[in-house]
Amino acid sequence: MPSDLSRLQSPAAVQAALDEFGKLGRTAFLQRYGFGKSKDFLVKNPASGQLCDSKAVAGAAFGYQFPEEGPLKAGDFSGGEATVVPKLRGLGFEVVRIGEDWSSAEVQAAVAAYFEMLRLEANQQRYNKTEFNAGLRKKQLQSRSKASVELKHQNISAVLHGVGLPFVPGYKPRGNAQLLLRQEVQKFILANTDLIKQVVDALEEVKSPHQQSFKAVLVEPPQVETVMKVESTPRVRLPRKVDYASRDESNRELGRAGEQWAIQFEQHRLIEAGQAELFAKLEWVSDKLGDGSGFDILSYDAPSQPRYIEVKTTNGSHASAFIISRNEVDFSKEAGDAFFLYRLFRFRDSPALYMLRGDVSSHLYLEPVDYRASFRRMTS
Repeated sequence: MPSDLSRLQSPAAVQAALDEFGKLGRTAFLQRYGFGKSKDFLVKNPASGQLCDSKAVAGAAFGYQFPEEGPLKAGDFSGGEATVVPKLRGLGFEVVRIGEDWSSAEVQAAVAAYFEMLRLEANQQRYNKTEFNAGLRKKQLQSRSKASVELKHQNISAVLHGVGLPFVPGYKPRGNAQLLLRQEVQKFILANTDLIKQVVDALEEVKSPHQQSFKAVLVEPPQVETVMKVESTPRVRLPRKVDYASRDESNRELGRAGEQWAIQFEQHRLIEAGQAELFAKLEWVSDKLGDGSGFDILSYDAPSQPRYIEVKTTNGSHASAFIISRNEVDFSKEAGDAFFLYRLFRFRDSPALYMLRGDVSSHLYLEPVDYRASFRRMTS
């Protein structure tokens, strides 16, 4: 008979595993059964209220129901929303996504600390994320682990990223944030618009980089992530002045400084390639003609091989969203491999760059943000 999770049918066996978890403690229980910590879901012990690692509990419970076969090992079955979660819920146990058991007071404390770090980041003041984490756990979040607080801050980054606002660079956006968290972040934004404006203004400030270093400046672009669509909340209608992506795009001073940097990068690139003479052919098209050409800089890879460069500049992080026009998208398709989008980020502190070559729609998720209104309807 196969030793698979579908055969687990005993609530008493699950309860026995939960009680053992409480008796041994998390570390000893996981070591005994050979499981790692749950990444997404925890099961609650109805007797004590303790949250336990769901997959490890299911594996151990199998051994309680079938002692002659013993517990399931981590490699015997998959965990998560499609397997362990419905199994444990079907047996009458409460399963929660990690982070969704936080109280309103706990979430508010995490949000307030996060925005303080964001303020310090924007003002280029030194701070230590580990110390912030420890301070929260010492005062307001005494029952939370270091990892759970970090995850909550990653969730906050995801919420901010979703509404077009900057986030703390050290906390990569991680989706699946609880509804309460999304609501508290929105409340904080609306109640602290002056602070948000200060953060955005500071991150849009144009400063010449202290050192123009073009070696090892190239990095890989972010990967397009597929995230679960979550229950929607009333969208925060932010004033235009705090719409970060739109401000970043409309801030021509920042954009112009980025294009100047890209021109210097091109000079360095061509010299390194042994084709310094091609730099004499370079044209700053947007400076001459404005933004309607679909690209900013005409450079070359060879005398008869043009490189059409569109520059997008931000003081934000690697994964910051940006605005790209329909004209620029269409031109990227027309120019094909001759088109390069230069995404210049962390411009104020330590400029870094990634490139997207060819049709940008093959690299990016493009979300429509504006409409052209007219009184003509197109028909096929």
